[in-house]
Amino acid sequence: MEQETVIVENLEEELQAFLATLEYDRLFVLTDQNTRAMCYPRIESVPAVQAARLTVIEAGDLHKDLDHAAQVWAVLSGEGASRHSVLVNLGGGMVTDLGGFAAATFKRGIRTVNIPTTLMASVDAAVGGKTGVNFNGLKNEIGVFHPPLCVFIDCRFLRTLDRDNLLSGYAEMMKHALISSPEDCAEVFSFDLGGSPDYSAMNPMVARSVAVKERIVAADPREHGIRKALNFGHTVGHAFESLSFVRQRPMLHGHAVAAGLVCELYLSYKHCGFPSDRLTQIVHYMKEYYPPFFFDCNDYEALFELMLHDKKNSGGIIRFVLLSGIGEIRIDQSVAKERIYESFDFYRECFGI
Repeated sequence: MEQETVIVENLEEELQAFLATLEYDRLFVLTDQNTRAMCYPRIESVPAVQAARLTVIEAGDLHKDLDHAAQVWAVLSGEGASRHSVLVNLGGGMVTDLGGFAAATFKRGIRTVNIPTTLMASVDAAVGGKTGVNFNGLKNEIGVFHPPLCVFIDCRFLRTLDRDNLLSGYAEMMKHALISSPEDCAEVFSFDLGGSPDYSAMNPMVARSVAVKERIVAADPREHGIRKALNFGHTVGHAFESLSFVRQRPMLHGHAVAAGLVCELYLSYKHCGFPSDRLTQIVHYMKEYYPPFFFDCNDYEALFELMLHDKKNSGGIIRFVLLSGIGEIRIDQSVAKERIYESFDFYRECFGI
C-alpha cells in the first residue's frame, strides 16, 4: 500500500477533500489529551470529522503500550467499526505509532490517515508505515508495517511545541541530513535553533527531510536493506531511551537519538573512517542546543544489554548503521564491545559528564 504525503496550505479544506474521495462506513479520530486541547480545534469543523467518533488517550510515550492499544480496539469494536472504516491519527509520534498499530491489528487491518502535530512525527514517526507499542521496557518492541493512506503535514502545528519537543524532532532531521548529502547537512547544521526559530524557513527543510525518508522507504519498504539507514543513531539512542524508562525519568525520543548520533558518529569515525573534522563540527552543534544525557560507567553493561534487543540484530550480534562520510551508508556493521564502550566514553567527555 502506497502512502501519500502532503505539505498542506489549508488543512481543513484538503482533509475534507481527501476524505470525500474515500469510501468508508465509519470515521474515527484518535488524539491524546494534549492534541485534543491544542490541535483538534483545527479540524473539528471539517464536515467529515464532525460525524466521526473521537477517542482521547493519555499523553506521553509511557502510555504507548498494549493497554492503551486495547482502549482503541474497545472503541472501534464498541462503535461498530469494520474493515471499511478509517482511523485518523491526530498527534505526535506516540499517537501515530499506537493508532497505526491498533488499526493494523483490528479486524486484520483498517485504513488510517495521519496528521502529525509535532516535528518528530512529521519527519519520522507518521511517515513510512512503521507502527508499534513499547513492551517489557523496550521501545517499539511490538509492531507491524501499516502505511497510512495519507500523511497531512501542517507546519503551523510546530508553533504549539515547547522547546524540548522541537529539539526532539530536529534530531531526526539531523539524522536524515547525515544519511543524505553534504548540502542537506550544511543547511540543517547551520540552522539557528536558539531563541525563536524561523518557522517559515523550517517549512521547506521539513519537506526535504520527509523526502529523504520517503526515498529510502520506497526503495526498501520492509527494511531488508537500505531502509536500515533510517536507524542511524537509534541503536545507541534506543538504549539510552530505554534506560531512562527504567529510571522512571523518561527522555524524549529525539533527545535520545541526538545522544545516539554522537556515539554512532564516533563509531563511524573509528570503524569506517568518517572525517574527524565533520565529527567535531557536528558534536559542537549538538552541544550548543541539546542537554546531556547523564550516565556513568556503571551503566555501560545495562546499555549494552538493552542494545542486544535491537531489531536489526541477528545471531545475538549488534548490527550498526554507520557512515564513512555524509550520505555514505554502511549497514550491518559489527563493532567490538570495547569500541562501543569507547563511544560512551566519548559522549561523556564531549558533554563534560
